[in-house]
Amino acid sequence: MTLHRPAGTLADGRDPIRLTAEDAGWRYTGLRVVAVAPGETRTLSTGEYEAFVLPLSGSCVVRVDGMVIELTGRASVFHRVTDFAYVPRDAGVELSSAGGALLALPMAKCTRRLSPKYGPAEDVPIEVRGAGRATRQVTNFGVPGVWEHADKLNACELITPDGNWSSYPPHKHDEASECEVVNEEIYYFRIAGRDGVTPSREGFGLHRLYTADGAVDENAAVRDGDVFLIPRGYHGPCVAAPGYPMYYLNVLAGPAPERSMAFCDDPAHAWVRAGWTGEPTDPRCPVTGPEGRSPWN
Repeated sequence: MTLHRPAGTLADGRDPIRLTAEDAGWRYTGLRVVAVAPGETRTLSTGEYEAFVLPLSGSCVVRVDGMVIELTGRASVFHRVTDFAYVPRDAGVELSSAGGALLALPMAKCTRRLSPKYGPAEDVPIEVRGAGRATRQVTNFGVPGVWEHADKLNACELITPDGNWSSYPPHKHDEASECEVVNEEIYYFRIAGRDGVTPSREGFGLHRLYTADGAVDENAAVRDGDVFLIPRGYHGPCVAAPGYPMYYLNVLAGPAPERSMAFCDDPAHAWVRAGWTGEPTDPRCPVTGPEGRSPWN
């Protein structure tokens, strides 16, 4: 299995990403990134997958099951927290945009068919996680305990200020244990250019994945639009190179009867968390909110 998929390797026509569970070599988790031209309407079929419609840039209108959901969207993932829509399996979905949009559709195979639903940006919790050089923003729009209207699908966004580390300490969720559940996970990266807002292939970040037995040991330079698959093993850190803020969309799903994102830290590095006690967080976090960028960014 090829775990690091650079931008363009998963393209389908003019859409940047089309990744099914079968493409990934697992059972549940998928991702599409769909481009909608100005004035265009596109029709998609969800099939066995439930999905979120998450604007990466631009605004759109979602029509599904007789509902019309207008998404305000955003200029870029580094500009603001966006509103989103949930769409069920076995649905025909129309996506249209007056000014053009790029939309992420994190997906999970599921059995229950739920109704469509709108998620307002103002209701999305923003968490500042870590401290010091490990400070990052977690935008918990589609996680258990916040968004319960899903059968298998879990998703959240992270923004790591340039020079900081995230997904740290390394953690895993590849077995059922006291501290973790089994989840297949996708990381979809956007890297900001010199202005800190506009995605660009100029910058880069680093991502690590490994197993305790050494069977998997990958260190990758990731650029804007890249995907990294996490079938098993400890993953982290994700490091944003100085000068280039990093965003990633996490998509998770697995066989557990109840949605969960529980994980276990690598015991070799779990002690790092205790060091954050009393250490100040990076004042650049949170980077964004529903109203736009924080004033110090």
